[in-house]
Amino acid sequence: MAYRVKLNLKKLKIWRSLKVRLFLIMFLMGVIPSIFMRVGILENYESRAVDVRTSDVQTQLRIIANHLITYNYLQDTSSEMIGAELEQLSNLYSGRVVIVNGNLKVVKDTYGISEGKVIISEEVIRCMKGTNTVNYDEVNGFIEITVPIVETVSAQNATEDMPEGTEIVRGVMLTSVSTDSIVMTMEILNRKAQIVEIIIVFCIFAIALVLAQILIRPFDRISKAIGEVKEGYTNESISVPDYLETEHIVNAFNSLLVRMKTIDDSRQDFVANVSHELKTPITSVKVLADSLLAQKDVPAELYHEFMVDIAEEVERENKIINDLLALVKMDKPAAELNISVVNINTLAETILKRIRPIARKKNVEVTLISKREILAEVDEVKMSLILTNLVENAIKYNKEQGKVDVTLDADHQFFTIEVADTGIGIPQESQEQIYERFYRVDKSHSREIGGTGLGLAITRSAVLRHRGSIRLESVEGKGSTFTVKIPLTRVLV
Repeated sequence: MAYRVKLNLKKLKIWRSLKVRLFLIMFLMGVIPSIFMRVGILENYESRAVDVRTSDVQTQLRIIANHLITYNYLQDTSSEMIGAELEQLSNLYSGRVVIVNGNLKVVKDTYGISEGKVIISEEVIRCMKGTNTVNYDEVNGFIEITVPIVETVSAQNATEDMPEGTEIVRGVMLTSVSTDSIVMTMEILNRKAQIVEIIIVFCIFAIALVLAQILIRPFDRISKAIGEVKEGYTNESISVPDYLETEHIVNAFNSLLVRMKTIDDSRQDFVANVSHELKTPITSVKVLADSLLAQKDVPAELYHEFMVDIAEEVERENKIINDLLALVKMDKPAAELNISVVNINTLAETILKRIRPIARKKNVEVTLISKREILAEVDEVKMSLILTNLVENAIKYNKEQGKVDVTLDADHQFFTIEVADTGIGIPQESQEQIYERFYRVDKSHSREIGGTGLGLAITRSAVLRHRGSIRLESVEGKGSTFTVKIPLTRVLV
C-alpha cells in the first residue's frame, strides 16, 4: 500500500516540483512545532494545576486531621466545628471527604452515604501504614487523596513501648476533589491556543510560499538562460552563482556548451575535410579523362598510363568512403560489439603474417613479442582493425632498414598491445591532434605515403568501444610507441 502511494505521488507532476517540496518542508517545519507546543503547554498546565490543587488540599487535610485528634472526633463525631470544616472543604473543592477510624469503619462521610460501613482498599491500607497516596483520574475528572490521621504521643501518655514523640496512625481521611475548574480553564486555554495556532498557520503558509518562490528563483534563471541557448538567441556561457548547487549546474552546463561548440566546429571541419578529400580524387579523374578526350589518336601506351592513374584515384576514393563508413558505424552509440573469446597471440600472428610482405617492400623488420598467452573477450573484427592500423602506420612512417616491435602482455585485469617503431616520430605539438579525422602530421608527403588520415581515428574509436585506452610516446626522429590497454573481460555499462 505504501509503495503504491509513493508510486502515485511520483506520477503527480506537482509533487516533482522543487518549489512545492520546499514549501511543504517549510510549512510543516512551522506548523508541527506549533501543534506540539500547544499540546505541551496544555499538558504542562494540567499537570501543574493538579499538583497545586493536590498540595492545597493536602495542607487543608493535615490541619483538619490535627483537629480530629485534638477534639477526639474519631470517638465522638458530635463536634460542630469539625463538621463545619469538613463541609467547607467539601464545598470549596466540590468534593467528598470520608473519615475512616483505625478499625476501617467510616465515621464521617460528607455525602452521608457510607457512614458506619467498613472500607477495605489498597489506598486506605497503605495510608494506615503512614503512606500518603494521590490518584488522578483524568477520565472521570477527580483527584483522590488519602491522608493519615496521626496522633503524637505526649509526655503524659508516654510508656516504654511508646516513648514521647511516637506517631500513631489513628485513622485515614479519604478525599475526592473535583477537577472541573481545571478542565474548564484548559478548554478556554485550548480555544485561545487554537485561534493563535490558526493565525500562526496562515502566517507560516504565506512565509513558506514567499520563501519557496525566492529560493527557487536562481533555478528559474538557469532554465531561462538554457532556454535562450536552446532557441539560438545566444551561445554565451551562463552564470548563476547564487548557490553552490546552481554554480555546479551552471559549470556543468557551460562545460557541455563548450563541448557542443567543439563538436560543432569539429563537424564543420569534418565536412570540409571530407569534401576536400573526396573532391581531390574526383578532380584528378576528371582532369585525366578530359586530357584523354581532348587528344585525338591517343597512343595505347599513354591511354594505358592514364587509365592506371584513374584506377588508382578511384581506389583511393573507394578507400576513403570505406573508412568513412567504418568510422560512422563506430561512432553510433548503439553500435554493438560481437564479443567472443579471442586468442590475441594467434590474432596478432595472423595479422603480422599478412602485413610482412608490405614491410619487406620498405625493408622494415616486424617482430612479435608475446610475453604470455592472452585470451580476452573482445570483438575480433575490431581488434584486427586496431592491430592492422597501428602496424601499417608503424611501417608507413618508418625509415629504411627500420624495425617494428609488437609486444603483447597482460595482468589479471587488462591486456596490452605495444607497437613500437624506429620511424620519423611525431612532433610534440602534433601528438594531441593525431586522432582527429583527416589530420596528417606531414601534409606535403601525405599523397606519397598514402592513407586517408582516418586510421588513428578509427583505431581510437574501436579501443574506446572496448572500454580501453590508447597512449602515445614519441620522439621526433627516433620513433613512436603506441600502447593499447583493454580489459580482458567485457565491461558492462
